[in-house]
Amino acid sequence: MAKYKPQHARLLFIDRQIREKWFPNCSTLAEKWEASVSTIQRDLDYMRYELDAPLKYSAKERGYYYTEEQYQLPALNIRESDLFAIYLADKLLVQYEGTPIYDSLCSVFRKIEDSLPDKVAPRSGNDQSRFTVFPPVATVILPEVFETVLACLRNSMRLEIEYRNPGATPVWRQVDPYHGVRFEGDWYVVGYCHLRGEIRTFSLARIVSARKLKEQFVIPEDFDFRRLSASQFGIHWGRGEVEVQIRFARPAAAYVRERIWHPSQSITDNKDGSLVLTLTVNHLLELKRWILSWGEMAQVLKPPGLVEEVKNTAQCMAASYPTT
Repeated sequence: MAKYKPQHARLLFIDRQIREKWFPNCSTLAEKWEASVSTIQRDLDYMRYELDAPLKYSAKERGYYYTEEQYQLPALNIRESDLFAIYLADKLLVQYEGTPIYDSLCSVFRKIEDSLPDKVAPRSGNDQSRFTVFPPVATVILPEVFETVLACLRNSMRLEIEYRNPGATPVWRQVDPYHGVRFEGDWYVVGYCHLRGEIRTFSLARIVSARKLKEQFVIPEDFDFRRLSASQFGIHWGRGEVEVQIRFARPAAAYVRERIWHPSQSITDNKDGSLVLTLTVNHLLELKRWILSWGEMAQVLKPPGLVEEVKNTAQCMAASYPTT
């Protein structure tokens, strides 16, 4: 994926480097901003001929400087809401802390922030200090595993992983990684498992070790992650779809109405203030856990198999507590 580096951000960065008398040249600017020399040269030409920047090259310092120190780049049309959006996006980076991409993302944001003029730089006080982002509970992923999986995803290289299912002995398997997913604090890779002969989902937190193989693969034309995951509730999915109906008691009904829990959902209101949530899913594992999290406020109406599963789980939970 190409890095998002708008031209105005580069121009502000170049302007700051010149204004601080670093005497930058095309090579040093290209290295610092991670751009090509030709891109920087076009930016300098644009500043000189379109923005009337008094640029001059110093043979002694081997870099550019302004012949008029009072020169200012034309004001950028950046709204306050845009700056605040940058601030919030920066805050949201906390959910990626602990992963190898966190430092890279922070570096990009620092460059954008540093390239803004003082007059429009995001302020650390006032309303911006009133926002806090609580990240989801994150899994622990080995940095070398994360980097290897990402490299194989980017380059369509076969991956060999030592994978440990909960309570089981780790097993080596080869995987063609098709798609990466971030879900509720965990990272997953979806791909063809050569051991099982089908598409599987693997949690990066359960990968003990990983190595990139020399074989490349081609993603099948009929692989469509959106279609594959369209009916899932959570990260798991199955082959068939089933309609589920859940009755929520009146105290919980208002909370259920506040969110879109699934693209297929529909809500039927009852006269007593309760409601029935209907949705069509292709896997019941995470849906069952979600239903149980509502306690006595949720009652499964259909399908019969899920009704029995939730009922038996609730009875086992009650039996695990001693009677007084």
